[in-house]
Amino acid sequence: MTVRTLLATPTQTPAPHESPASRLAVAGDLLALLRCTTTEPRPDEQLEALTLAVAADLPVLLWGEPGIGKTAALNQLADSLGLPLTTVIASVHEPSDFSGLPIVGEDPAVQGVPMAPPQWAVELVAAGRGLLFLDELSTATPAVQAALLRVVLERRVGSLQLPPGVRIVAAANPRASAADGWELSPPLANRFVHLYWVHDRDVVVRGLGGVWPRATLPSLDPDRLADAVALARRAVCGFLEARPTLIHRLPNSETRRGGAWPSPRSWEAALTLLAFGTAAGVSREVLALLVRGAVGDGPGLELLAHLDRMDLPNPEDLLAQPPRAELPERGDLRQAALEAVVAAVGARPEQARWDAAWTVLVRALETGAPDLLVAPATALAGLRRDTWEVPAAMERLADVIGIARTADRSVDRVRAAAKGARR
Repeated sequence: MTVRTLLATPTQTPAPHESPASRLAVAGDLLALLRCTTTEPRPDEQLEALTLAVAADLPVLLWGEPGIGKTAALNQLADSLGLPLTTVIASVHEPSDFSGLPIVGEDPAVQGVPMAPPQWAVELVAAGRGLLFLDELSTATPAVQAALLRVVLERRVGSLQLPPGVRIVAAANPRASAADGWELSPPLANRFVHLYWVHDRDVVVRGLGGVWPRATLPSLDPDRLADAVALARRAVCGFLEARPTLIHRLPNSETRRGGAWPSPRSWEAALTLLAFGTAAGVSREVLALLVRGAVGDGPGLELLAHLDRMDLPNPEDLLAQPPRAELPERGDLRQAALEAVVAAVGARPEQARWDAAWTVLVRALETGAPDLLVAPATALAGLRRDTWEVPAAMERLADVIGIARTADRSVDRVRAAAKGARR
């Protein structure tokens, strides 16, 4: 039966014995069918970043416009991970709901006045594990945000300590689209990894069809844990030694202070995420989402660039064995490695090293795109001394990128400079 036929069919009169309750039961059956969905393993960078941050036991804050699917993603995440979900709407609570209510006992002068935790915290402790979802965080008043500081960082609610099995995820709308919204206070914002949630057309369409992407905990390679920690520490520490002004930089604008920005606390989060991402073998895109979400866009991108430079081969190793040179596959890293080889020759120009560098460029030609060789080959040709003979490797490259003319011009410049010096 087509939709047109269904629309044209007159409404049937309910049977006399059919009660309103039975009709509601049928409506419930229909709703149950609509809510019956399944999941499938599917690449989703946002979900992968969220799941890895949850595995790393770091508080996560999802930013997104209303109706984008943040709450639905958290419900699906809890179901996939088998964690009980506890949702707390921050904006409808008082500060005492997070800091605890004072309960006066029989002898407060001796026993003190304990801060009684709310029911949801007691239930989380009893369960021993769970996903605490702090929703509508940007509509919470500054007083409530202040009360949440210990909850997010120290996992304490009143006098109650949340167990290690509890993970914390929050959600917020930008102030412009939040109902009576507030900017997040800098101390609270700096405790979160900020992920910006956007809708993916294919995910939404397939999800409305009943199949959503499945959230799975990252698979950490036990053999890579020590190396992952060493790499993360070396990367972050080396970067901050070179860029000490980024160790702590509070943004000037109120809006940016409510997001991700660099501090010793957020750098520690970035180090943790880098170690987890390396051990799990996540993509660069997922790693970028996490690192930028911890320390901000600018510092995060600089750290990733520093990490790329750490992966570059030593130019002296390439010059030592040029026929067997192992070059990065990614284009920008390959070009950076070749430029490092040229710089090494320029720092210590010798005929043998110059010849070896051309062999490295030939190796790059054999294993990659020739357009990446233009800049390093031009620079290398400019290093030639007038007494150096042109190697066969250079002749091989000349047909591809026209280096021979550049080399001849470099010789002419050297001769002209020498004549000028003698005068």
